[in-house]
Amino acid sequence: MGLPNASGDLSTEVEVDAFRRLFPLRFYEKHLLESIRPDARPLGRARETTIAPGAVASANGSALAKIGSTTMLAAIKMEVMTPSLETPDEVLKQLVMCNYSSGMINLKELSVVSGKAAWMAYLDIYCLDADGALSDTALLSAVAAFSHLEIPVVSLNDDGKIVLSEEQGLSDREPVNKEKRKINLSSIPFSLTCVLHKNYILADPTAEEESIMDTIVTVVLDSSSQLISLHKPGGTVLAYTSANGPKAWN
Repeated sequence: MGLPNASGDLSTEVEVDAFRRLFPLRFYEKHLLESIRPDARPLGRARETTIAPGAVASANGSALAKIGSTTMLAAIKMEVMTPSLETPDEVLKQLVMCNYSSGMINLKELSVVSGKAAWMAYLDIYCLDADGALSDTALLSAVAAFSHLEIPVVSLNDDGKIVLSEEQGLSDREPVNKEKRKINLSSIPFSLTCVLHKNYILADPTAEEESIMDTIVTVVLDSSSQLISLHKPGGTVLAYTSANGPKAWN
């Protein structure tokens, strides 16, 4: 008796999978009518999020961030530079994940010697697995890496230049900064990507959901709930879609 049932279940599963591949939008719309998604999440629920600080031992700051299956690795390397005359106590604004727009980092904290030396932070982000909400995961990994970051100890070498004490073998010299230190973070940014379809809003979409739905919107807020940015790469207009609608988040 068990074999026919097992065969029937397998046949049904194959049919559902075939329907999903041939008619992905219709497959999703059947789920939306029930306010549920194929992975069993309600429309407004994000996937499980995990952060692992210190994932790269050779970096000054690093973190591995996961949202669902999407995985990003962020690593920061610090280097002493000569600041420009216009901004002697600030490094160039080369971080591009909303960190500076939110005011998360006070750039004056990166000054080593006023007008002579400052820290340059090089941030690398690697995508290890892409399953939707890439910008959300990348931003999360960057913020976590800066939270883990420690400013190295530096000293003056024989030429009067400021260098990393450990790399130059100057541990016996009087350091410019006495010990490694963290930087203070404020107004920390976070983002949420949603896909919009008719009068439905799906939070934290998978790659499949992003590929078949009408519109993708990413909203970035800071820790005081102030809007930092809103990104909508194409798609249809939003006038008829409301987050307060009865079906949007049910």
